Amino acid sequence: MAAGRYTHAEVAEVTVPDGDGGMRTVRYLRRRGLLDPDVVPPVAHHRVDATDRLDLVAARYLGDPLSAWQVADVNRALDPDELTGAGAAGDVLVIGYPQVPP
Repeated sequence: MAAGRYTHAEVAEVTVPDGDGGMRTVRYLRRRGLLDPDVVPPVAHHRVDATDRLDLVAARYLGDPLSAWQVADVNRALDPDELTGAGAAGDVLVIGYPQVPP
């Protein structure tokens, strides 16, 4: 199974007032590194069909539907849903070689 989008993100903590006169510790994920689309070696290019789903595209080329986040990162997609469907039909997606963000 592929690593998740936030697998390697550092967990940080901050102590904040809890509203009842005490303090509480909040854990959060630090900003994760992104794959650099300019240096990720492409595995393939995929012309989008109106019926495509990003998880199925990832499964086809990378062998794991959970690698859809890597396809989104390599294609600089803030909203992965914009990469597939009727609005993206005819666009070409770069399928990058699976790797861990910095």
